[in-house]
Amino acid sequence: MIPEVGHLALSLALAVALIQSILPMLGASRGNLAWMRSGQSLALVQLALVAIAFGALMWSFVVSDFSVRNVAENSHSMKPMIYKIAGTWGSHEGSLLLWVLILTIFGGGVALFGANIPDALRARTLSVQGWISVGFLSFMLFTSNPFARLVNPPLDGQDMNPLLQDIGLALHPPFLYLGYVGFSIVFSFAVAALIEGRVDPAWARWVRPWTLAAWTFLTGGIVLGSWWAYYELGWGGWWFWDPVENVSFMPWLVGTALLHSAIVVEKRDSLKSWTILLAILTFSLSLLGTFVVRSGVLTSVHAFATDPSRGVYILLLLGIAIIGSFALFAWRAPAMEGGGLYRPVSRESALLINNLLLATGAATVLFGTLYPLALEAVTGEKISVGPPYYNAAFVPVMLPMVILAGIGPFLSWKRADLGGVLDRLKLVAGVSLVAGIAIWAVTTEGSILAAASIFAATFLLLATVQEWAWRIKLGKAPLSESLRRARNLPRSAWGMSLAHLGLAVCIFGFVGSTIWKSETVAFAEPGSTVEVAGFELTFRGSERVKGPNYEAIRGILDVTRDGKPVTTLYPERRNYTFARSQTTESAIRSTVLGDLYTSIREPADENIRNTWTLRVVYEPLVRFIWLGAALMILGGLVSLSDRRLRVGAPARDRRRGMAAAPAE
Repeated sequence: MIPEVGHLALSLALAVALIQSILPMLGASRGNLAWMRSGQSLALVQLALVAIAFGALMWSFVVSDFSVRNVAENSHSMKPMIYKIAGTWGSHEGSLLLWVLILTIFGGGVALFGANIPDALRARTLSVQGWISVGFLSFMLFTSNPFARLVNPPLDGQDMNPLLQDIGLALHPPFLYLGYVGFSIVFSFAVAALIEGRVDPAWARWVRPWTLAAWTFLTGGIVLGSWWAYYELGWGGWWFWDPVENVSFMPWLVGTALLHSAIVVEKRDSLKSWTILLAILTFSLSLLGTFVVRSGVLTSVHAFATDPSRGVYILLLLGIAIIGSFALFAWRAPAMEGGGLYRPVSRESALLINNLLLATGAATVLFGTLYPLALEAVTGEKISVGPPYYNAAFVPVMLPMVILAGIGPFLSWKRADLGGVLDRLKLVAGVSLVAGIAIWAVTTEGSILAAASIFAATFLLLATVQEWAWRIKLGKAPLSESLRRARNLPRSAWGMSLAHLGLAVCIFGFVGSTIWKSETVAFAEPGSTVEVAGFELTFRGSERVKGPNYEAIRGILDVTRDGKPVTTLYPERRNYTFARSQTTESAIRSTVLGDLYTSIREPADENIRNTWTLRVVYEPLVRFIWLGAALMILGGLVSLSDRRLRVGAPARDRRRGMAAAPAE
C-alpha cells in the first residue's frame, strides 16, 4: 500500500508541476497577481507530494519490502540500517527521486523565502522551475518508476553494490545533488530575467545566496566522493579524472565563475549578459552530468544506469533545456547594456579574467571527457584520456587564476593603482618565488609544473593573509582597534578569505601527494617486510572476521621506523556473500605531514598459497586536500550567514522598497 501511495504522489506532483509551469507565467505576462502568486502555493504542494513519495520509497527500504523491484535489486534484510536508508538513493530510480526532491526543495525555498522578490520575477522563476520538474517527473514515471512491483517477490534482496555500502558514499549523492540541482534555481532566475528582459544589481542580490549555497554543497559532494575513492577503492589515489568525476567538476568550475561574476553585477551593474550565460552553462553542465551517468554511454562504479533508451529521453530533455535557453539568450542578451564602465586595471577586470580562465579550464575538462566517448561512438576505437592530458592542458590554465585570486582583493573597483598593489605584494611574491625555486631544486625530476603550483599556492596563501591583515590594520593600529575591525568585517569577507586559503591549502596537498608519493607493491607472506619512505612494515599474517553482511580476511601489519614501533594496521578484503562481490578496505595511518596507506588483495596466481598482494603507499600532505576543502566549505557557509546574502534579505517592508540598496 505504501508504494502505491508514493506512486500516486508522484503522479499528482507531475500534474501540479504542469500547472506551475504555465499558470504563474501567464499571470506575469497578463499582470494577474493571483495567478502569479499561485506559483508559490503550487511549488510548496509539489514539494510536499515529492517528499511523500520519497518517504514512501525510504520506508520500503527500511522494512525490506522486496515486492518493490527497486528494493529487491538494491537491498538485503541483513544490511545495516544506515545502508538500507542510503539504498533509497543508491539506484538509478531512487537517485532520480532524490534529484527531483532537491529540485522541489529549491523551488519551495524561493516560494517561502522570496517575499522580497518582485512578484513577476518570482512567478516566472517558479514557472521555469516547474518546467524542469515536468521533464524529470515524466522521465521517472514513464521510464524509471521507483515503485514498480514484482509479481513474484523474492524472499530476500540482491543487496546493494558493496562499494556503495560506505558512509562516505552514503552522504556523497545528497550533497552532490544539492549542488547539481541547486544550480537549477539559478538557471530559472536567469531564464526568468531573460523573459522579463531585465537584469540589475537587485537581481544579482537575489541570485547570489542560491548560487553560493549550490556551490558550497557541490564542493562538499565532490570532496566526499574523492575521500571515498581514496580510502575505499584500495588504489591509494584521490582523483582519477574519471568521466563521472569530471562531470561533477565542470559545473563547479563554471559555478565558481558565476559566483564571482554575480558580484560584479551587484556592485557595478556590469557583466550582465556574461553572468546570465554562466548561469545557463552551469546548469547545462549539470544536466550533461545526469546524461553521462544515466544514459549507458559508460560503465563506472559511479554510473547508475546502462539503458540507452533512458539516455535518449535525457538527451531530449538536455536538448530542450540547452537549445531553448541559448535561443532565448541570443534573442534577449544583446538588449542588456553593460552598465558601469571600468579600466583594464580594476577589480572588475581581474574577476572577468578569472572567469575566462575558469571557463577555459572547464572547456579543457569537457573536451577530455567527451572526446573519448565521441571517438568510440563514431569509430569504435577506445582511448583513455588521463592525467598527462590534464596536467598539460588544465593545470597551466588554472595557475594564473590562482595568482589573480590573490591579487584581485587588493584592486579597487572601476580603477586601481597597479603600481601600488604590486608594491604591497612584492614581499609575498618574493617569498613565493623562493618556495617555488626550492621545490624545483629538491624534487628529483625538477618538475616545473610542481614548482609553479607551489609558487601560486604560496602566493595565494600569503596574499590572502596580507589582505585580511590590511583590512583590519593589523600592526598599523592598536590591537584593540584591529580586533574591533575584525569583528566588524562582513561575513562575506571572512568567507572569501577562508575559501581562498582553502584553495591554497588544497594545492599544497595536490602537489605533495603527487610529486613526493612513494609506492610499492609486493607479495607478502607471514614474516615478510616491506620498506616505504623510511617505514618498515612486517606482515604478521591474516585472520578471518565477520561483519553484519560480509566476511573478511584481515591482514595484520606491524609498522616501525628506525626500529621503533609506530602502529599496527589492519587492511581487509571483504566478501559480500549475497551481492557476490568483494571490496578492498584500506588501513591508513594518518598524520598532518602524510598518510601511510595499505591495502591487500589475493595474488593473481592461484598457485601461490598463504600469500597476499600488498600495496603500500606514502602520500605526503594528502590530508591538506581535505583540510583545504573543509576551509572552502566553511567559507561558503560563513558567507551564507552574512545578513546581506541571507535568503530573504534585504528587509521585506515594502513601504521601504522592494529591496535594500546593495552594500558596497
